[in-house]
Amino acid sequence: MRYQVPLMVVALAAAVFLGSAISGPAISGIAPVATTALPAPDPAPASPASAGLPDFKTIIKRNQASVVNISTRQEIRADAGRRGQPPGMAPGLPPGLPPGMEEFFRPFRGMPGPMPGPRQANSLGSGFIISADGEILTNAHVVDGADEIMVKLADNSEKPAKLIGLDKASDVALLKIDAKDLPVVRLGDSSSLEVGDWVLAIGSPFGLEHTATQGIVSAVGRSLPDGNYVPFIQTDVAVNPGNSGGPLFNIKGEVVGINSQIYSRSGGYMGLSFAIPVNTASTVARQLAANGRVERGWLGVGIQNVSGDLAKSFGLDKPTGALVGQVDKAGPASKAGLKPGDVILEFNGRPISQSGELPPLVGETRPGTKVELTVWRDKKAREINVTVAELKPAEDEIVASNADSDQKPGILNVQVAALTPEQREQAGIEAGGVLVVGVAAGPAARAGVNAGDIILQVGGQAVGSPQELAGLARKLPKGEPVPLLIQRDEARLFLPLTIAG
Repeated sequence: MRYQVPLMVVALAAAVFLGSAISGPAISGIAPVATTALPAPDPAPASPASAGLPDFKTIIKRNQASVVNISTRQEIRADAGRRGQPPGMAPGLPPGLPPGMEEFFRPFRGMPGPMPGPRQANSLGSGFIISADGEILTNAHVVDGADEIMVKLADNSEKPAKLIGLDKASDVALLKIDAKDLPVVRLGDSSSLEVGDWVLAIGSPFGLEHTATQGIVSAVGRSLPDGNYVPFIQTDVAVNPGNSGGPLFNIKGEVVGINSQIYSRSGGYMGLSFAIPVNTASTVARQLAANGRVERGWLGVGIQNVSGDLAKSFGLDKPTGALVGQVDKAGPASKAGLKPGDVILEFNGRPISQSGELPPLVGETRPGTKVELTVWRDKKAREINVTVAELKPAEDEIVASNADSDQKPGILNVQVAALTPEQREQAGIEAGGVLVVGVAAGPAARAGVNAGDIILQVGGQAVGSPQELAGLARKLPKGEPVPLLIQRDEARLFLPLTIAG
């Protein structure tokens, strides 16, 4: 700070001296300075409109009053944090104490102590008004579990909000406050967004209300691990904690998304932010307003992406579609005849280039709707009709050896064992499959097989025992990938297995 003021003074003094030298009277003993014509000043910079840039000022002025600050309060019971404490730990002590501290508290283990009183947890987020009578959209994670929700308007007035409904799968919540003639946002069409489009966010990062940040659309239809039913809009707009639930505007001043997540290793903005498309959010909001819950379509399949090697193994020209690794026997896909190893290329005429594109399409399909799937099976495409159901809420030449034998691991370099009845029941496998108990460098390891995986199929053929695995593997073509179906934990997935030529 001590350098700022002198620099300002120097700049001011230079300006005064320059003015005197040019236009002031001559000083005694010093010849007057000859005046010369000064160059014409540079023309004024072009306005954003004439320069082809978006007029962010107009967008902000028109919509700022429609963006609200949301604060919540939640009462945490005294015993809520005690579930994870180690047995014998004294009441009220935090879990995971360092060894030294744990030793210090050892004499107090098991002793009764005063129960701490309830505590309050508070959160902060953003939202935006979609109806003049007080309907507000925000993120579900902003208000989930809240005992009290307060909405702060642009005029600094605060109003209690009622939760109409929330949907964790899409991270959308609908609130209602008692008010009239409120300024509302205009909703746009998120399906028209393209990579490179300008976008603007308004929200309350770290509680700093009505903060505006801008950027461009970095990607559309982005699939995230915890957002299977949302084709996220990825942007480089600066979004931080407190922006959650706030609107994302296009250059027309229309809301095209709800800012929801960031990718960060620090907890703060690192150049990647994700918004829920407003088309998705609007559909969810209508159902919440009408029923207080959201209906979603369900196929009953476990899917994965198709890699280059997997595409070759299934006879596809390029990696595309959603590869079916698991079919729920009680689901509509099973009733329609879908099988593990099928690749879904189209859903009701909509091409599927990556597996993450399928769940949002299925989820937004009304239960009971008959749809047509284009499926790749046996190296050719076929059409299968499926009636979508409703998703219910939580819903040497020896190639392989038996681990109990003295055989060498073989060219696959894996050791496998027959499944015990207990293991079969735990894994939910009625028949077939062998348990991988050891993996060394070789084809299986290159394919991604891990100890603990259960091998179910090789090249489309079921594996029922270690001997069957060895027999099937002997027949595999050299130098060409074949699909290997495994079960890992509760998920089934295909891996590309290649025996070196």
